[in-house]
Amino acid sequence: MNIKSLLLGSAAALAAVSGAQAADAIVAAEPEPMEYVRVCDAFGTGYFYIPGTETCLKIGGYVRFEGQFGQDENAFNDYDWDTFSRVQLDLTAKSDTELGTLTSVASVRIEANQDVSYASNITNGGGSGVNDAYINEAYIQLGGFKVGRYYNPWDKGINGESDWNSASVQTRMQSVGYFYTGSAFTAGVQVDELSRLRGVGGQNVGVEGIVTAKFGAVSFDLLGAYDFGAEEGAVRALISAPVGPGTFQALAVYSTGLGDQNGDNAYYNRGEWALAASYAFKVSDKLTITPGGTYVWNAADGTGDYGSDEAWRAGLTIDYTIVPGFTAKITGNYNKVQTVADEFFNGFVRLDRTF
Repeated sequence: MNIKSLLLGSAAALAAVSGAQAADAIVAAEPEPMEYVRVCDAFGTGYFYIPGTETCLKIGGYVRFEGQFGQDENAFNDYDWDTFSRVQLDLTAKSDTELGTLTSVASVRIEANQDVSYASNITNGGGSGVNDAYINEAYIQLGGFKVGRYYNPWDKGINGESDWNSASVQTRMQSVGYFYTGSAFTAGVQVDELSRLRGVGGQNVGVEGIVTAKFGAVSFDLLGAYDFGAEEGAVRALISAPVGPGTFQALAVYSTGLGDQNGDNAYYNRGEWALAASYAFKVSDKLTITPGGTYVWNAADGTGDYGSDEAWRAGLTIDYTIVPGFTAKITGNYNKVQTVADEFFNGFVRLDRTF
């Protein structure tokens, strides 16, 4: 009996010592759980949640190589061809709020060997044109309210590369606007700053209004604008409809004049009347061929006034998807204008890798 008690006591002592030693042991900390990037499908494909927030971000853009050809296409040495490369990076952030969707867009371009004559028209975005970086678009939109630098409604043209749908200057401006978007009807109005567009002082402004209606697969746009600096306005109508294996589009423009104060009409300065049309023939899922053209009555003659003759262009555009995300575009146009280069042929070959 005494031996049994001794054994039990020894076992209890050993258990106590072991417990004390276990209490003093170093326990490794549990690793923090990793926060994986979550897909955001509330605003379409390509968005993901910024970790720790409810803001959805989309990253995209493209890399472009383009060769342009035409009379004195290269402004450096009067050659008839020129090439350039471009990188565009687009960041789009969206989130839901009690006032509607809050959107911000930051689009930046970096170009190498772009023609200086083009770069000078970028509107406070371009520099030398040899190696240049500039803001393509930068705007904030809350619901229908939109403010910043972005493409205005005049930038919307028809299929192909043969339409003179807007003024010869760039269609990106510093603007403030409001746009209502419905299922079959949209409308918007905006105020544009035009002083920097012309490179002049003062407080030149313009105003634009657009109405778009859809009737099934057919859509119709009516756009009007007034340039207070030039004291001139312009109106444009555009229609798009499926016809056979392709899409037919046409537009008509009326401009009251070039303006005699602080430069041309910022919204349309190519002539008094213009009519353009194109037909995008979808040959296959990869290939689209688009013939098109534009005719201008009382065309601008290059001296700050309308001439009495016409101007026109006609051409062909070929779009081909090499593989998904890699496309080629080839276009050529024959032009007749009221300038020193009365008649000429030009175009480009373009390769885009989008992501």
